[in-house]
Amino acid sequence: MDNIVADIVNVGLLDASASDRIKESLAQGSSLYDTLTGAGVPVDKTLQYLSKVFCYPFITLDKHDLTKEFLTQFPARILLDKHVLPLSDDGTMLAVVGNPFDTSGVDELCLATGQDFSIALAPITDIDRCLKRHLGVGADSVQSMISDAADSGLKIIDQDTDEDMDLTASADEAPIIRFVNQILTEAIDLRATDVHIEPFEGELRVRYRVDGVLQQTSVASEVKQFQPAIVSRLKILSKLDIAEKRVPQDGRIKIRIADREVDVRVSVIPMLYGEAIVLRLLDRGSVLLGLERLGMSERDERIMNNILTRPHGIILVTGPTGSGKTTTLYASLAQINDIERKIITIEDPIEYQLFGINQIQVARKAGLTFASGLRSILRHDPDVVLIGEIRDIETAEIAVQASLTGHLVFSTLHTNDAPSAMTRLVDMGVEPYLVASSLEAVIAQRLIRLICKHCKTEMPASEVEPLRHQFSNLPEVLYYGKGCRHCQGTGYSGRQGIFEMMVITEDLRAMILENASSQALRKVANSQGMLSLRQDGVRHLASGMTTVKEIMRVTKDEQLEHGTHGIY
Repeated sequence: MDNIVADIVNVGLLDASASDRIKESLAQGSSLYDTLTGAGVPVDKTLQYLSKVFCYPFITLDKHDLTKEFLTQFPARILLDKHVLPLSDDGTMLAVVGNPFDTSGVDELCLATGQDFSIALAPITDIDRCLKRHLGVGADSVQSMISDAADSGLKIIDQDTDEDMDLTASADEAPIIRFVNQILTEAIDLRATDVHIEPFEGELRVRYRVDGVLQQTSVASEVKQFQPAIVSRLKILSKLDIAEKRVPQDGRIKIRIADREVDVRVSVIPMLYGEAIVLRLLDRGSVLLGLERLGMSERDERIMNNILTRPHGIILVTGPTGSGKTTTLYASLAQINDIERKIITIEDPIEYQLFGINQIQVARKAGLTFASGLRSILRHDPDVVLIGEIRDIETAEIAVQASLTGHLVFSTLHTNDAPSAMTRLVDMGVEPYLVASSLEAVIAQRLIRLICKHCKTEMPASEVEPLRHQFSNLPEVLYYGKGCRHCQGTGYSGRQGIFEMMVITEDLRAMILENASSQALRKVANSQGMLSLRQDGVRHLASGMTTVKEIMRVTKDEQLEHGTHGIY
């Protein structure tokens, strides 16, 4: 034992002060792997050291050319449950494991295949990622489904026929349940906001929307034959009619995973090759951000804090679905939430639960809509009201009346930029004089992806120079993400907001009264200091947090021109 401890200190894994702790851990029966990782030694360094001790090769999996055809020769259940990856290296069969002291997976693999394997080492996270990439999500469940179908004589009926089929029984089979659970679990692990399950002629495609961009995940081709059972399982969970396949349906699922509560909004729509499903994931355990963490510039944060002191009026946050509008509104409410104010919200759905704020969930089947709920809210003596979304003239008019009777009203609107919000309200049917007298501010926003910190790289000068010819005002150094395991190869991880703050001044009120166009309103607002979304995004370039390509992706190019405006 003393020799081992001395060697660990000698190679620099731990310093001499940890010697006693290592000896104590080993004396209590802990393996050397658990002892080193428990003492804070990184997994890859631990495995590299143990590979020398045991004369096992340490494998860098990214450098090996694995194929799906090779891996499907082995039982997926063993590979995934035991975290073991078979490799063929110059005719030698290797079983890559993440812990040399736990080789039960290698033993099971030998028994199942009748082959002999030599042990090799790699981090478990790398093994799992490699398996998932090549076998697809839920590969073990797929094998079980195929096996169960063969054993039970389950017949997969051609979807092009109109033959009736009872899918409840097949949807209740454990492998189907496990497969659906694995899709949801992986989506939550990847921080996905949406899951798209899409039927095509020869495959069932699964995609996750991560950081606002869809990414396809690998799924075994055999899953296609179990498409009706998978759809039925999700319908059962969301309390939808599994017999109805001709019209769209909407439902909800509430799930719990690792003490996290996630609401799932389910949308089912009939397509050419079956029913497509989109699952919208709302993580109630998400940390509610404060205004200072939304990504606002110091100037915008000052403007926002000033807006929140208004005693009455309407504050609108605009942008497309998934642009962070609700997060901004909740951060605003949290800022002004105190014992002296009564705050009531009406939402569909309630995404965050805020202590001290009265929140109402829209229930259309019971007759509780935004408009009807808003009328009742105003009889509850509120100081501040949040309306999840202004969708129709009735809701808009009640919101205007609420603001004119001394309430501060927050809401969202689907417009591309801030000036368009005024014209949108007028187009809905709200009189221009009501819009002019009630509106206090409009905040348009988008979410831009941030460069992954683990693979952030300075862009070569040869690539920056062409951009300088196209855009002026670029910072000296630009960065990009090469793509790594931490960001799923995208080069981006996490998002932050960019904002277009339009405070309604007397000049703008006069123009709204005259029913001015959004372009005219923008021109005046710009002259008064409003920055466009693209202009606000440039500060993230200067700080090395994002890329020119990302800013271009989420903002309009109507103002993009070479010359005085540069990237703006």
